[in-house]
Amino acid sequence: MRLMLIPFVIAAVAMPALAADPKPEIERPTGKAQADGAAHSLRTIPEACARLEGRFTGNAESEYDFKVVRTSAGCQARARFVDPDAGPATADGWILNDVITVPRAECPSRQAVVKVWRKPGQATTPELDAQGRARIYLGDSTEAAKAKRLPKVDVYAAEVALTGQACG
Repeated sequence: MRLMLIPFVIAAVAMPALAADPKPEIERPTGKAQADGAAHSLRTIPEACARLEGRFTGNAESEYDFKVVRTSAGCQARARFVDPDAGPATADGWILNDVITVPRAECPSRQAVVKVWRKPGQATTPELDAQGRARIYLGDSTEAAKAKRLPKVDVYAAEVALTGQACG
């Protein structure tokens, strides 16, 4: 009888751990190993006019340098990128969008793990006009902004962590 209970006990213990890390919207394999000092693009988020960039520093105090870089000055963002201190949590409507894992070339057991979170907004594509085009008119948008009726846009945040054993 005790042997039959063991799988249930293991499942009960494992379920909270699995629930803590939801399945990401985007599935991707582990990235190519990156050398110390080499900047590498992790992902581009075109709607936020942002590119996620990382670099292994080789410095024990700050092993990985991560930043969000604007893709171009003329890009018109349709989403925002916010500081992860806002506390992305599934209970607050955040969705785990992507998990990017990059090993360090000099120490493959050490990996940078970047979790990208997305909070969906209410913005939708405008209806097509008589010419079959989706148009946004300045006057309509100005009135909506004054009345504080603008739809919320998607919001993104990223968290960075280092996993695995550090090499000496």
